[in-house]
Amino acid sequence: MNPAPDVPSTAYVPKDLPLGVSPVLYAISVPADRVPTAAQIALGDKLFNDKRLSADDSTSCATCHDPKAGFVDHKNTSEGIRKQKGQRNAPTVLNAMFNATQFWDGRAATLEAQAKLPILNPVEMGQKSPEDVVAKVRKIPEYVDAFKSVFGRDVNYDDLAVAIASFERTQFAGDAPFDHFIMGEENAIDAAAKRGWALFNGKGRCNTCHAGNAVSPLFSDQKFHNIGIAAHKQDFPQLAREAVSIVNSGDQKQIDELAIQSKFSELGRFLVTKQVNDVGAFKTPTLRNVALTAPYMHDGSLPTLFDVMDHYNKGGVPNPYLDGGMQRLGLTEPEIDDLVAFMASLTSAKFAAFGKSELARMNGLKNTRPNRDTAVAMGKKGDLGDIAPTPDIKAKNPASDGVFGEFVLTDGGR
Repeated sequence: MNPAPDVPSTAYVPKDLPLGVSPVLYAISVPADRVPTAAQIALGDKLFNDKRLSADDSTSCATCHDPKAGFVDHKNTSEGIRKQKGQRNAPTVLNAMFNATQFWDGRAATLEAQAKLPILNPVEMGQKSPEDVVAKVRKIPEYVDAFKSVFGRDVNYDDLAVAIASFERTQFAGDAPFDHFIMGEENAIDAAAKRGWALFNGKGRCNTCHAGNAVSPLFSDQKFHNIGIAAHKQDFPQLAREAVSIVNSGDQKQIDELAIQSKFSELGRFLVTKQVNDVGAFKTPTLRNVALTAPYMHDGSLPTLFDVMDHYNKGGVPNPYLDGGMQRLGLTEPEIDDLVAFMASLTSAKFAAFGKSELARMNGLKNTRPNRDTAVAMGKKGDLGDIAPTPDIKAKNPASDGVFGEFVLTDGGR
């Protein structure tokens, strides 16, 4: 059968994509002229881990995106040169290649654009200009030779970003227990995770923004939402008024510095769009490998997945720009446990051991949860809407729910 006209060719797509990573998604996300070569990947890997790219030789990309720890640093907000603290939590590099935009506020359109900004940010890697970066790298003989071999020319900032992005485009991650379950392996996940999957699509309302299916295998709508995380810290209307007079339209460097270094970080997507409905809105992160990437949210303010569920269970924190989809969920403690078990089933096989240890650590913190507000969640105070129904998991087994499996199977037998 010939592919539909609007489906991109998958001729150049790697043959070893893991279960749960669609070849069509890869083809959409990786332009034919950006398919990484082995030489680009090797150079990018080296640059990603090289602290010499920073102004004082103290910080690399891997400092905040540790490959051994789910490509995050497990700090509330990341730390750059001279131990300076930024305002944002480090998102994982895993599956970042599939993001429609990069960073929590989407201020970079591509992996290449994303790779350039932290190197130049005063709080992160601290280089003053692309020219300073290039001058420093050109003094390192191994890179002089490598760039000429890989790109056929001297070191330049664009090629440096291409190399790092090429490495990042190899960090796709699927092959989670859930991927095997949805393809019909009934026992790939346990009973708690199965109940959690039903809650995820029903009473928990999680699939409103984190739908997981053939169209959206990342469990993210790739959009931006104000869920009330920053509302308890700032007067949003006043902050937005101040920001309008400061932000220069289209000045990416200024937006980057405001996002990482200032109180205006909490305005989120608004810094990029200057649209009022984007005040306090941040990108919906992927849930794949979410058990590996604590603490959570753009500011790392929620230590565990249980805290995340408590935040949503009470309907977030009210503010003038709260997303309309936020309302109380009425989840019981056993239901929260089941949802966490489901999210843990999204951990890739290669990180299984680390995921298990992280889940055990979070379970040990279950009794310390300052964001819990059971009275609001259960409707005993406040007025945040009616709870949603819970699908009967016995009525229709999600493992055999056709659309997901049919799409993947007709797309390369996955």
